[in-house]
Formats: sequence, structure tokens, C-alpha cells
Amino acid sequence: MSGELSTYLVLGLVFAAVVMAVLAVAPMFGKKVDMAARLSTTPNGGVAAVGGQMLRTDHTSSPWARLVAEVERRGLSLEDSKGAVLTDQLMLAGYAQPHAVRVFVLIRIVLTLALPAIAYLIINLMGAVLTPMKLYLTLGGVAAFGLYYPSIRIKSKAGDRRTEILNGFPDALDLMLVCVEAGLGIDACFARVGQEIIDLHPRLSELFATVSLELRAGRPRSEALKNMARRSGVPEIASFCTLVIQSDKLGASIGQALKVYALEMREGRRMRAEEKAAKLPVLLSIPLVMFLLPSMIGVLMLPAVISMQSMDLGE
Repeated sequence: MSGELSTYLVLGLVFAAVVMAVLAVAPMFGKKVDMAARLSTTPNGGVAAVGGQMLRTDHTSSPWARLVAEVERRGLSLEDSKGAVLTDQLMLAGYAQPHAVRVFVLIRIVLTLALPAIAYLIINLMGAVLTPMKLYLTLGGVAAFGLYYPSIRIKSKAGDRRTEILNGFPDALDLMLVCVEAGLGIDACFARVGQEIIDLHPRLSELFATVSLELRAGRPRSEALKNMARRSGVPEIASFCTLVIQSDKLGASIGQALKVYALEMREGRRMRAEEKAAKLPVLLSIPLVMFLLPSMIGVLMLPAVISMQSMDLGE
């Protein structure tokens, strides 16, 4: 009786999740394209971009933004008690949209509810018979995976983004030094370098483009640079922003400061590469001990074992 009740309960949860998803997604296909979206596709409908970003961006035109707005309109709150922390984590991973936190919460809810239901259906289709305790542990483990996997994925993407930005920053500093020595101002350097590295280092180009857009919009240089350091999450970029701000306040030569800092960044990148190379022997010793050593011991001991067995049989 308890097994049938749990089956009906899980099927009811699956039905409710499917109905909620259909009700949330269906209005998106019934709406006509608004005039703003049509104008954004025309040659004169947008504003000039720097590094692929527009000065005026309509975040509400995103399908994810419309989805979370529709879900919240139907009564499901997607606010999180740690919204500020989630905002910083998502920004470090490259998701700086206003609706990023709500999309993250929605994905976490869907995975937490849908994965146990899918796992239960798979168990029933395979005909496996589990005790109530094993079934509870299995479904609880799958639900915990759906709850924590988005956070783990965001932290992984943030780490990859920081590494990519850090590895490309010395090249950007060299280009900035060339621009400064050619007579460009520091504000124009951000726009020019952001355009030049868009194919080689797209994430770093996005940072430079955002700084350029903020400066063109009238934001003070020090505030724009501090925002750049906060969005990157890289200590080296934070030091660079502090260097530019202090050089601007003290009237020091920005070209000489960039030359010294670019040399330090290239040296740091070389030292990180040497550190990874020095770790390789230690990392390779683990598979060698786990796989090659037992095989070698078996090969060396096998003749002795065969000889001992043959002597026993001879006696």
C-alpha cells in the first residue's frame, strides 16, 4: 500500500511540474514580436557597440527574462535570501544580467524536483525492487545533486573565466602600452584594446568594452575601474585598476607604469607555467603507482610462483 502511495505521489509531482512548465512557456509563443525587438534588428535601430556590447540593451527581450517573469507572475517567487552573494557569484561566472539570479533559482528548483521524479521512473521502468530505505536514499541523493550541482557549475565557470582573463591580461597590457605610447588617452585605450582582442580573449574584451561604455556614459574613471576589478574577480586586475587610479591622481606617467606592470604580468604568467610543469612528475607518479607497479610486481612474481607450483607437483 505504501509503495502504491509513493508511486501516485511521484507521478502527481511529475504531472504538476510538467503543467507548470507548459503554463510558463506557452505564453512566450503566443505573443507577437514587439516594436522594440523589430527595431533592434534594423540597421538604425541599435546604438554603436564596443566589443559587441550595446549602449542600450533591452534585458527584457531575453527568453529567460520572459520565462522568469511569467513564472513569478503566476505566483512562484524566485527571490533568494542570499541574493547579493548569488549576484556576485553569477557575475564572476559571466552572468551579469539582472534576471540571472532568478534564472539560477528556477533552474535549481526544476532540477531538485525533476531529477528524483526521473530517477523514480527509470527505477520502475527497469523493474528494480528497492527497499524503502534504499529508495529514499537514492531519491534523496539525486535531489541533493540537483540542488547543489548549479552552484558547483557556477563556481567552475567562474574559475575558468578567471583563468582565461588572467592569461590574456598581459597581452592586453602590451596593447594598452602601445596605444598610450602612440598618443591615445587611457579612456580611448580601453575601447581600442577591447576591439582588438575580441577574437583572442573575448571575456577580457567584454570587461574592457564595459569600462569603455561606462566612461562614455559619464561615470568617473575611478568608479568604472573599481567596477571592472569587481566584475573580473582577479587580484592582478584589481592591482592594475589601483595603479591606474593612483597614477591619475598623482599625475604620474601612465606609460611607464604600464610598462613595469606588463613586465611583471608576463613574468607571473611564466612562473605559473613553470609551476604547472614542476607539478607534472608528482601528478604522473599517482597513475604509475596505481597501474604500472601492480603489473610489474605480477610480472616479476609470476615465474617464481610457477616454479614453486611445479616443484610441489613434482614432489
